[in-house]
Amino acid sequence: MAGFLTTHVLDTARGRPAAGMRITLYALDGERRALREVVTNDDGRTDGPILPQGEFKAGRYELVFHVGEWLDGHHQAETPRFLDEVPIRFGMAEDDHYHVPLLVSPYGYSTYRGS
Repeated sequence: MAGFLTTHVLDTARGRPAAGMRITLYALDGERRALREVVTNDDGRTDGPILPQGEFKAGRYELVFHVGEWLDGHHQAETPRFLDEVPIRFGMAEDDHYHVPLLVSPYGYSTYRGS
């Protein structure tokens, strides 16, 4: 099996997928390098893996979910926002499917290694 990375963003305040959220993937291999930027679809997922099989490499990574700009268009905006960018740093050691979902509301978030 060749490894790859996916995500899924759910708006827990509204109980639905977070469509239209921008996400940036960085590699953390001595320096922070932007690898890809994607936007979630109507199901809160990306149209393909964020890091596809042919590009998978074990190492440390960071997903930055641009929650603040998404909240501005989907929830009542307050100034300043409680949440803005949500960075999640993680390692991928195995040649496997890594799924890093984000559950988000205007005042909190959580993540886990999904399947």
